[in-house]
Amino acid sequence: MHNLVLSPIDPEKLITDISERVTANILKAVQNNTPTAVQPEQLLTIQEAAQFLNLTVPTIYSKVSKGELPVMKRSKRLYFSSTELMQYLKEGRKKSNSEIEQEADKYFSNK
Repeated sequence: MHNLVLSPIDPEKLITDISERVTANILKAVQNNTPTAVQPEQLLTIQEAAQFLNLTVPTIYSKVSKGELPVMKRSKRLYFSSTELMQYLKEGRKKSNSEIEQEADKYFSNK
């Protein structure tokens, strides 16, 4: 067992110490999250796109032939934009009940 000794602490000193530590942590976080240069668009091979979408390569080929996936073709090679694939995934997002209710309220309030 550990011996723990409790002693009274001045509330003003405690508040000051906590405030200083919080301020220091906020400043550190802000300095670490300074905006960097915009990430260039990353092009993916079909294998990388399959891994990105968690699909098999034949499924990727099938979706490309049906026009379901955004793709770039150069010679015999297929390339996929990571941002376009992310947008493709987001388009399939199902709205929550609260989002649907908010849209309905907004619609009826405008009518």
